[in-house]
Amino acid sequence: MTSFFYISKMARENKNKNSVLQSEVSHRCSLLCLGRLNFHRQAVGEKVRLSHGGRLAEKTDNTFKNGLVFSNRPVRVQERIRLRVERDSINWQGALRVGFTTVPPSARSLPLPCLAIPNLTDKPGHWAVPVNESYCQAGSELEFWVSHGGSIYVAVSNRQHKWLTGVDLSQPLWAMIDIYGKTRSILLLGSKKTKLLCTRRSCPAPEPLISPDSYSHFGSVPDVSDFRPDDCMSCLDMEIPADNVCVVCMVKEARITLPCGHRCLCKHCDSRVCQEFGTCPLCRHKIRAPSVKERRFIDV
Repeated sequence: MTSFFYISKMARENKNKNSVLQSEVSHRCSLLCLGRLNFHRQAVGEKVRLSHGGRLAEKTDNTFKNGLVFSNRPVRVQERIRLRVERDSINWQGALRVGFTTVPPSARSLPLPCLAIPNLTDKPGHWAVPVNESYCQAGSELEFWVSHGGSIYVAVSNRQHKWLTGVDLSQPLWAMIDIYGKTRSILLLGSKKTKLLCTRRSCPAPEPLISPDSYSHFGSVPDVSDFRPDDCMSCLDMEIPADNVCVVCMVKEARITLPCGHRCLCKHCDSRVCQEFGTCPLCRHKIRAPSVKERRFIDV
């Protein structure tokens, strides 16, 4: 009788474990597809906001902590996860921490710990390494993965570094990233696993955040207030004000939504930013103003 109850308990635990794993695994379109890869939508740090299909993670406050994110599915050994630093800050020291965990994101309780190191790495089933600040400037791209020997590697500009060993490969692993220190936002660019005869990639292949032909920010409701000659161009690393004021002039209401999704400019500052900078003031995604003919069409 005791054996029967023990076997029943084990069967229930295995069933629950399989249910968790199945809920984490995404669509695969072919044998070469590794599955969809984005950030888990529930296990997110208190100061992190996800957008662009769960691929863009950005801090909502000017803070060095509370930036934990995890992959939406288990990743494979030798699956190289590629990401790009979209924004950084000069207010803090330190940068990204990357690693892996055997704890499913869906099994975590909220709020998440404020730091990967040491809050999580002091617990079983968590491994993370700090990435050098020089590799985490805005626009920098890097890859990280776990090897067959259980070591964490980080590669920047085709130069790879072995940072840590001892990762447990006997259980499924989820990628773990801490948007720490000076790092403000990161974009997940997908993943790949190269074998002798083929290369498998995550699905779908990520698209640029903005198309060169995209003018969607001119289709929003414009600001009808007149331009004042004394309007000044502010620094391009500001936070969105709580009262939805334009982040450039800090006076008029922000009514222009840029293609990246940030609603942060008034009508006048929108055209000035396009002409003088060509990037979003908050995330530096490329934008450009349409031609006179196109503007007339949009303003109709």
